[in-house]
Amino acid sequence: MSDRPVMLITGTRKGIGKFLAEYYVEKGFSVEGCSRKKPEWELPHYFHHDIDITDESQVKSMFSSIQSRHGRLDVTLNNAGIASMNHILLTPGKVVDNVMNTNLKGTFLLTRESAKLMKKSGFGRIVNFGTIAVPLQIKGEAIYAASKSAVVTFTKIAARELADFGITCNVVAPSPIETDLIRSVPKQKVDKVIQSMTIKRLGTFKDVANVIDFFIKPESDYITGQVIYLGGIS
Repeated sequence: MSDRPVMLITGTRKGIGKFLAEYYVEKGFSVEGCSRKKPEWELPHYFHHDIDITDESQVKSMFSSIQSRHGRLDVTLNNAGIASMNHILLTPGKVVDNVMNTNLKGTFLLTRESAKLMKKSGFGRIVNFGTIAVPLQIKGEAIYAASKSAVVTFTKIAARELADFGITCNVVAPSPIETDLIRSVPKQKVDKVIQSMTIKRLGTFKDVANVIDFFIKPESDYITGQVIYLGGIS
């Protein structure tokens, strides 16, 4: 066991999850990461778990591993998520199940198990991921936005339930960011979303990390149950 604080990040194989793993290792954390597939990269002070975050037994096994190797968990970033971009008339029920299970159930399982480990030390920071698709009510993203609306409500109630243990729960809600997901969306649709924002540009990974930095600071122990939408969205 090292003196480095321990952070768990879900969905680290690529994209923002990979960036956050690299970013927080550089800032002095021991990072535990997970995804369904093994990443094609390695990093000092990083340990990867090949799990499905919707599988309760796999999630519990991961936390047993974290506890046995570190004996603690300081921060959890529930980054893993999937999106659906279909008109509701064209959305199969299976898609609804997949989106809700990954975005809501996965966030719930990781939050619950993180809190069990964090409360032993009387300190914890949980940051869940929302989206500006919730306040903007973007057409074609009904199921995705609904799942993230549920994450927001869940986080606000979890913040109340976990406050006595010294655990804060907050939400960072990114704007569109240059990722594989965005590259598959028609440029006209992305541009329309950007034009509806106060700050008219794509977000960056660093924009997201900046909010997370604020939420996880020891000095932010009076900040919980909050949602920060990027891009000037209210």
